Amino acid sequence: MPVDSTLILPDPAAPGTTTAVTTGVTASTRAKAQRLRDLSAGPLLVLPNAWDAGSAAVVAAAGAAAIATTSGGVSWSHGLGDGQTLGRTDAVEAARRIVAAVPLPVTVDIEGGYGPDPADVAATVRAMVGAGAVGVNLEDSTAVGGPLFTPAAQAARLRAAREAAAAAGLPELLLNARTDVFLFGIGEESGRLDETLRRADAYAEAGADGIFVRGLLDLDLLTALCARSPLPVNAMAVPGGPTVPALAATGVRRISLGTALAQAAYTATRNAAAELLATGHHTTLDNALPFGDLNALFHP
Repeated sequence: MPVDSTLILPDPAAPGTTTAVTTGVTASTRAKAQRLRDLSAGPLLVLPNAWDAGSAAVVAAAGAAAIATTSGGVSWSHGLGDGQTLGRTDAVEAARRIVAAVPLPVTVDIEGGYGPDPADVAATVRAMVGAGAVGVNLEDSTAVGGPLFTPAAQAARLRAAREAAAAAGLPELLLNARTDVFLFGIGEESGRLDETLRRADAYAEAGADGIFVRGLLDLDLLTALCARSPLPVNAMAVPGGPTVPALAATGVRRISLGTALAQAAYTATRNAAAELLATGHHTTLDNALPFGDLNALFHP
């Protein structure tokens, strides 16, 4: 049976002293958090992103070592578009169901933290820890297309996330800082690498464990970034882009797929439905996973 953990934390009421705090974080959750940290310290962690409990179970059955979510896929599963349209309550409940569906560490894409202020980010992190998540991605864009939070403002938000995780009983939470400098083409092209490095320095100082640079697929620039970044670099593999081995050769330590698996699943659904409705045939379904195999992934 899961048991509460006891942490020894600094006592804010009495500087220089500590106090024992009993938290609702289970020993199992803390073990998963350490497992995610161990995986992240290895040469390469590949994360095919899930968007609901069912897709998480399928990704786990395929051999994934950990589960990462995609905010776009989670939003679509709620009938919403991507781009910080999902609210904190729905995001936390989706994370809770995913955590319950798999025995693996789960790291959650919390978009912009479901609010602009450090207090908003802290509330989201506390709720995600309560749902069983052991890692989060926090992006530095204020909205789709930008602008971005200043490095100092985003550092304050990351610091709030780190402090909230510790206060919630999970100081081991893996905090991945996403920057959208390249994704949204912020500033002059010639200065984007230096701007990303400036943000990496600030985010590392604030307690981030990694930096995720969406939109950067130029292998030479990735190599330069990995060589100079104070944080392990994460990249996204995309259809038609560099392969996992090519990305890994730059020094990237974590690779994810974003919404790609969700897109493939929805595409397969559309194609099968279109074939059935247009021709009455269903050959598109010939290679589907058997009912029994899928059903066996879920435990009562």
